[in-house]
Amino acid sequence: MVACLTFGNDRLPAATHFLLVEGLGGTQQYAERFRNQVERMSEALRSTVGDERLVTVLAGGNATSAGIGTAFERLATSMQPGDALAVLLVGHGTHDGSGYKFNIPGPDISGSQLKHWLDGVPAARQLVVSTTSSSGGMLEALKAPHRVVITATKSGRERNATIFGEFFAEAFGEAGADTNRNEAISALEAFQYAERKVKGHYADRQRLATEHPQLQGDRADAFLLARLAEGAALAESEDTRALLEQREGLEGRIAELTLRKDSMEPSEYLEALEELLLDMAEIQRQISEATEADPTP
Repeated sequence: MVACLTFGNDRLPAATHFLLVEGLGGTQQYAERFRNQVERMSEALRSTVGDERLVTVLAGGNATSAGIGTAFERLATSMQPGDALAVLLVGHGTHDGSGYKFNIPGPDISGSQLKHWLDGVPAARQLVVSTTSSSGGMLEALKAPHRVVITATKSGRERNATIFGEFFAEAFGEAGADTNRNEAISALEAFQYAERKVKGHYADRQRLATEHPQLQGDRADAFLLARLAEGAALAESEDTRALLEQREGLEGRIAELTLRKDSMEPSEYLEALEELLLDMAEIQRQISEATEADPTP
């Protein structure tokens, strides 16, 4: 058994719960496209969290307003205040001038309804990703200090079908999205990758972009969506997964510390950074010893 370091209370949430909803495609082409995106993301998420109970996928007849509401009720009763919640909406959206709606079987759900459900979940941090047309129309409704919102468009007026979702899902398995080279893809990295790809898509075709992805809120980098290569291999073993999760937690704490650097005394910052780096070195030493003993990863 590999010995693991223990840390104080300043940690990332104990668990991240994911709710992935596949909306209506309208045509066979879009239905297949949305299904492929959902399958790609859900597979990566299940592998990343290591517990299928933390990933809920709703599609077809289950992706109704009643079905989504029931899923939120379960999350509200099962989640701890220190947990995190990520909601991903894949499909088409509309905006009628008064608000955003996500297109699902039966009555659509509005941005205000989504806010009501989210507010009822006791999560320390929340992430909402909508890859749909007009998704920017819910940015204002969902704004909250503890919530990150990613949308495919900048407003409800960008009504054309989007390609953002294709690239966002692609990022889950793309080494080119891993900008900090830690063998993992965060929500921030997936957004930045998809944003670059969307811009390139329209530029290459010399077309005026009809979608402008947006990110609202802080610490999108703290939401882990996928692991790559060595990271995915390490997660397959219970012992090395525990070490990997501790390393990822330390990376998050270092990122948080960096954000607070300007408000700290230089000596205080350096002392805190040194402590975290020493912990990181110890974790990396244990990972190296574990992989040398079992070269499977």
